[in-house]
Amino acid sequence: MGKAAAERRLPENEAQAVARMLRVSPQKLNLVASSIRGKRVSAALADLTFTRKAIAREVKKTLESAIANAENNHDLDVDDLIVAEAYVGKGVVLKRWRPRARGRVGRIAKPLSNLTIVVRQVEEQA
Repeated sequence: MGKAAAERRLPENEAQAVARMLRVSPQKLNLVASSIRGKRVSAALADLTFTRKAIAREVKKTLESAIANAENNHDLDVDDLIVAEAYVGKGVVLKRWRPRARGRVGRIAKPLSNLTIVVRQVEEQA
C-alpha cells in the first residue's frame, strides 16, 4: 500500500552520487571537479588520489559512491564507466563576525558547496 516509487531521472546507463554541505567554496571545489570531467573513472580516481587540494578527498569519496551505485544498484560494468558530469552548486553560507578597530565588526562569509557526480557506462570503440 505505500507510495509509488518515483521515476528514475537518469538514463539506464548512468548513476550518480551527491555530496551536500561540503565545507569549501564552490569556486575551489569546481577546480577539482573540472579536473575529472570526461575521464575514465580509473584515471579520475588516480588523479584525485595524488591531487594536493584538501577537498580532493571528499570528491574521491563521492566518486567512489557513484561507482558503487552504478555497480550495485544499476548493474553497470565498472571498467566501462566515465565521469559524464561533475558539477558544483552553492550551499548555505555561514555568517561569522570578526572584531575590527574602533568597536566595529567585520562580517566573514564561510560558504558551503554541493557536489553532484554522474557516471555513465560507454561501450568500447573498436
